Amino acid sequence: MVERLRRLEWYFERAPIYFVTANTLQRRAILANARLRERLIRFAQNGAELGAWLGAFVLMPDHLHAFVAIDAGCDATRANLTIGGWMKAVKGVLSKELRDAGVAGPYWQKGFFDHVLRSSESYAEKWDYVRANPVRAGLVTRAEEWPYSGEPFSLEFRSDS
Repeated sequence: MVERLRRLEWYFERAPIYFVTANTLQRRAILANARLRERLIRFAQNGAELGAWLGAFVLMPDHLHAFVAIDAGCDATRANLTIGGWMKAVKGVLSKELRDAGVAGPYWQKGFFDHVLRSSESYAEKWDYVRANPVRAGLVTRAEEWPYSGEPFSLEFRSDS
């Protein structure tokens, strides 16, 4: 398995794109609100200074789906930023916002799911699936109607080959 990871690193330029999912504890419906959406966007704008770019995301009532790129060539290397560290920070920022809104904790399941994207087709397929989540859940009739999504940075998949 280690060989496979080394091979993937060779295929990507400096910033691979990760697809990540984090669930609320006991799947509590606490995430789909405008305040959290705005806080996530502000967090993303500050993260770029450290080499972390939040692309498209969807806040569902009980989970978050997001695409993020971590650039190992930026200050992130000195800050030792990893996808795990980024997710910990996201959960912390959103948890503070929930506390400030009077929502009792704890908020998150331990850990998260992550997947490194291998191609632009994979990115497009995953995004089509993610943006349709609110439709499949019966929350809206069209994905464009869901107000708790966004794209602070437009991420683009690139390979050296």
